[in-house]
Amino acid sequence: MEKSRKYKFDWDTTVGADMQVARPSLGPSTRIEVYRLFQFTLRDILEQRYGTETADDLFREAGVMAGKAFFEKFLSDASDTASLASKLQDAFTKLGIGIFRVESAETDNSRFIFTVDEDLDCSGLPDTADVVCVYDEGFIQGVLESFSGKGFNVREIDCWCTGSRTCRFEAKALAS
Repeated sequence: MEKSRKYKFDWDTTVGADMQVARPSLGPSTRIEVYRLFQFTLRDILEQRYGTETADDLFREAGVMAGKAFFEKFLSDASDTASLASKLQDAFTKLGIGIFRVESAETDNSRFIFTVDEDLDCSGLPDTADVVCVYDEGFIQGVLESFSGKGFNVREIDCWCTGSRTCRFEAKALAS
């Protein structure tokens, strides 16, 4: 018999609380420092306990789950690639995630390059030798997989933290 999970993700019971009831004075917004405090302390603990590669895998996997839920909540009525891109761009801006753009789209072979300026995860952080937006990789992967029904591999190829001042993601459909 499988033990029930204490923190199983469900949009309505975890993310989508009624903000008029939950936070009648403060509303749905918070500062970026609070988001990053949560993200980077959690990441540090995961990395200390399981290593960098596993921490990356876990963040990416969480991003996939979030991207799929986000697609269902905000993007499921997208009828084609252009409308999906437009809806993503609007949602990223409205929700303060970043400034999303499609840099190139080869729809015939399902290869895309996306950029996110002012990315929630890393804009303004110090330069390092590493791309850091593995959660975003998973998020974009989850959105693309939900929209297309195909598997995708998404990797960040440029990052604010590598000096690029924009985050750039390459998305490729997996071979069937």
